[in-house]
Amino acid sequence: MNIAVILEMAASAGDRPAVTEGGRSLSAAGLQRLAHHAADRFRDRSAVLYLGTNHLAYPVALFGAALAGVPFVPLNYRLAPEQSAELTARHPGAELLRPDDLDSLLLPPGDPAPRPTPDDRDATAVVLYTSGTTAAPKAALLRHRHLLSYVFNTQDFGSADPHDATLVALPPYHVAGLMNLLTNLYAGRRIVYQASFDPAGWLATVRRERVTHAMLVPTMLARITAELGDAPAEAPSLRSLAYGGARAPRPVVERALRQFPDTGFVNAYGLTETASSVCVLGPDDHWRAVASDEPAVRERLSSVGRPLPGIEVEIRDADGKTLDAGATGLVFVRGEQISGEYAGAEDTVTDGWFATRDRGRLDADGYLHIEGRADDTIIRGGENIAPAEIEDVLLEHPGVREAAVLGVPDPEWGQRLVAVLVGAGDPEEIRAYAKARLRSAKTPDTVVFRPELPRTATGKLLRRTLVAELEEAADA
Repeated sequence: MNIAVILEMAASAGDRPAVTEGGRSLSAAGLQRLAHHAADRFRDRSAVLYLGTNHLAYPVALFGAALAGVPFVPLNYRLAPEQSAELTARHPGAELLRPDDLDSLLLPPGDPAPRPTPDDRDATAVVLYTSGTTAAPKAALLRHRHLLSYVFNTQDFGSADPHDATLVALPPYHVAGLMNLLTNLYAGRRIVYQASFDPAGWLATVRRERVTHAMLVPTMLARITAELGDAPAEAPSLRSLAYGGARAPRPVVERALRQFPDTGFVNAYGLTETASSVCVLGPDDHWRAVASDEPAVRERLSSVGRPLPGIEVEIRDADGKTLDAGATGLVFVRGEQISGEYAGAEDTVTDGWFATRDRGRLDADGYLHIEGRADDTIIRGGENIAPAEIEDVLLEHPGVREAAVLGVPDPEWGQRLVAVLVGAGDPEEIRAYAKARLRSAKTPDTVVFRPELPRTATGKLLRRTLVAELEEAADA
């Protein structure tokens, strides 16, 4: 079985619009016809490289590659030309689709020759380059069976209301952008693409297209809440708003819940290598956490929820021993959707278990709390410190809009804490604010301000870039 079976099933369910972008729409049947044309174009290629924004040609290229039996490789269109050239060189014999080429996929001559859907569930369907926040980007391989497992385990075919619409503003090279296409097409929701994100445009699109579902990365959600200010969202059609892809600061989530009081919020945790989400914190969990007086229940708002059906999660120590509930360690996951494969590298999966390289803990009720990447952990005076705990406290300060806490070398403590903030305020007053809410060992030793924090296009903080800048400034 191949992911093209999703398009085949969707095309049999009616001729209403399936994908919309820039005032143009395609039905699933129209998308299928164009994908067969694209497959003829791609059949002698080694892969299909997509270097563009969200566009009607994106699903055409994805399913065209699947029908041609070659991998689909969406590239980051924000990369510098030399970086794009380096990634392109890794795929000799591939078809490269640049922005100027995309409309050609929508205007083919005549009718395509029919071709059967390939039965190659073990073949590579998609190659996604990881964001590289702690190391150089790697080419993660997702096979057809990984993608189909996620879709079939989380969606019911044709279950959506005929008027449902999903707004996709995530870039096409992000795993969530890919899986939003597959899951919503399978469920029967119309997909509305936003070519480039801006908060005012996102809100206007929700209202104009009567969007019912959407997903954002936390930086997008933060920008939307800032755009709204103290005003409610006035988006009555929006029933579900998912966020994920990076850690969402608790103050941002609480503000969003107030601004979208009639919307169900979902926190989704997953990685490129896991073919999207493996844990979810659902709407009921959000509202219970906000309303509860019990600390353990309130703390769930900072968790990523419980594992999805078919997913197992374990917390292990550095020696591989499974830890009990409440203990912090390394997060391992197992399930049919999980790949953990990289091009040109040894298999990273052992007995089905994939090491996420995230640190976290499972509470007594099975909720997973992520404390950050293992490489982000600060060791000060022999104590392991998770930056996220300190960052959440700093973000509650009225003068702080963004926060990153880093460990830099220190001859006495091993590492000292530096808080890099976006906003305004007196550094010593902010240190005192943090100290009143945290133990002294977790109070930043230094507070500095800068206009912005370095992030990937999907909002992940580039800590290694910040650390390098701080070390360079210290050397100077």
